[in-house]
Amino acid sequence: MCVDKMIARTPCDGLLPLTIGTVSVTEVDPGAIHAVSAFQGQTNALSEAMKTAHGMALPAPNRATGKSGARAIWFGPGQVMLIGPAPDPSLSAYAAVVDQSDAWAVVRLEGDGAEDVLARLVPVDLRPQNFKRGHTARTLLFHMTASITRVGEKAFQIMVFRSMATSLVHDLQRVMEGVAARG
Repeated sequence: MCVDKMIARTPCDGLLPLTIGTVSVTEVDPGAIHAVSAFQGQTNALSEAMKTAHGMALPAPNRATGKSGARAIWFGPGQVMLIGPAPDPSLSAYAAVVDQSDAWAVVRLEGDGAEDVLARLVPVDLRPQNFKRGHTARTLLFHMTASITRVGEKAFQIMVFRSMATSLVHDLQRVMEGVAARG
């Protein structure tokens, strides 16, 4: 009798890490990922509950709060993603909280040419004078919807649907090769 074993795999298993030229892309283990959507009229109360429970307020539009390991990222009107910690149960009094941990591929793109790579894939100006640390955008990355957050001087966190992980790595690799070839 043959018994198959199910083995959990990360979205980018076998695809990353990748370094080409001065740019590298690595898979990030984000921990828990939860969509948090404030109930009508509860945004301020939710923000206070987030501060108390997780040490960060709700982010303003196109911003992220917190730091690596515990971050809240604006994800659209009335919605943030809490990334890292499991949400404190108190948040449920002010918001719908939905586990999305298995739904996302999360990578870190970094290096001297990271902005050049993204400039070829994203219709958003990500230069540091316009897109500072803590800024985030929901946008297209080539042909897929993505969340891009500047997490360092030359580093970005990119989130796409898990089903798009292979496409993400393919598109990044192709453009990284082009940027490296230009020297």
